[in-house]
Amino acid sequence: MVGERVRIRYAGGSQSAFKYATTEPIMGRSERVEFPNAQGEQLAGALALPAGPNVRAVALFAHCFTCGKNSLAASRISRALSDLGIAVLRFDFTGLGNSQGDFGNTGFAANVEDLVAAADFLRDRYQAPALLIGHSLGGTAVLKAAGAIAEARAVVTIGSPASPAHVVAQFGTGTAQPDDRLALSLGGREFSVRRDFAEGFAGQTVDAEIHNLRKALLVLHAPLDAVVGIDQASGIFGAARHPKSFVSLDSADHLLTNRQDADYVAATIAAWAHRYLPEPAQDSAPAVARGAVAVRELGPGFLTEVRSDDHRWLADEPRSVGGSNEGPDPYEHLLAALGTCTSMTLRMYADRRKLPLTGIQVSLSHRREHLTDCENCEDANKRIDVLQRTITLEGDLDPAQRQRLLEIADRCPVHRTLENDMRIDTELS
Repeated sequence: MVGERVRIRYAGGSQSAFKYATTEPIMGRSERVEFPNAQGEQLAGALALPAGPNVRAVALFAHCFTCGKNSLAASRISRALSDLGIAVLRFDFTGLGNSQGDFGNTGFAANVEDLVAAADFLRDRYQAPALLIGHSLGGTAVLKAAGAIAEARAVVTIGSPASPAHVVAQFGTGTAQPDDRLALSLGGREFSVRRDFAEGFAGQTVDAEIHNLRKALLVLHAPLDAVVGIDQASGIFGAARHPKSFVSLDSADHLLTNRQDADYVAATIAAWAHRYLPEPAQDSAPAVARGAVAVRELGPGFLTEVRSDDHRWLADEPRSVGGSNEGPDPYEHLLAALGTCTSMTLRMYADRRKLPLTGIQVSLSHRREHLTDCENCEDANKRIDVLQRTITLEGDLDPAQRQRLLEIADRCPVHRTLENDMRIDTELS
């Protein structure tokens, strides 16, 4: 729930541990986070988390120039990587999106400082990033910041220029303002910036950082990129030492607006980074005996893992009551048990009797009603749980066959268990 401490388990050697951070749930397995930049201003981020209990590694994602953490490329690639077991932090650079500060007073050096601050936050609250990813100018900033993030094992650039000066061409001619600033249109938005704003990019280089990277490098670039030419990718690749790899993105546009292109980039990054990331931790959960079920808390909120001998799945609560809605709630599991058992029992009977039953659908719901059909009830407000089950039988069945199948439905083992007197024995392990 909002403001609660979220527990996440990370994989990888001696760094495997539970760490905590104060977060706020948003869509899916993503957490809102905040951390200070070098000036103490709060930067807003989103940490995309895998659905399971183990995180293979943590990646830090730098968005394109003036874009923000919720750009199509940033959000889609982060989500796809989290589906592949890699947690991803993306955030708004100073003065952009939901982050504090004045973008017009920043520059390329400030972007690099923000990345180092983000890595410090991850190191302190979660786990230091093993993978650095940057899109467009964000990739150039990642190359510059990589030397200050010792734990990073691999770096990925996507459509990135080899020099920060490349972005200066996008500034155009600004309109003078009374306070000795300029009004510039950048990325389709208006910004008020210092007069020397462009110099903060033109005076920066990353050649030495690329040459001395000492981390695996993957360069992803589209040959037809109309914003950052392929020659920029060649500059990065040529300056870097091995191990290095280059992957062409074919017809992708600079912003990766096609979902298939973003998914391809994410899958390529995950496959390439596999050899450079920590080995997946062995699942520490004890084996589950056949016929038994084990449940353990994952967080955030009520998120829970359910395991049987051969299967695992999630249970949760709706967002309206503080859950993240990543799996069915407990009563939905109860209804599912009755519904699936009903369907399987009917199928078994129909097959044995060679009935022309071609399809089965079972709809279920749960409600509580006042108990009105008992005599001398001590509690007049007592309620009874009612499981409503509606069965649809498909096929050329006569009325007698349908009636018999209805009777068989009440013989399903879960139905009988629910109607029997039950005892639940509970003990502490």
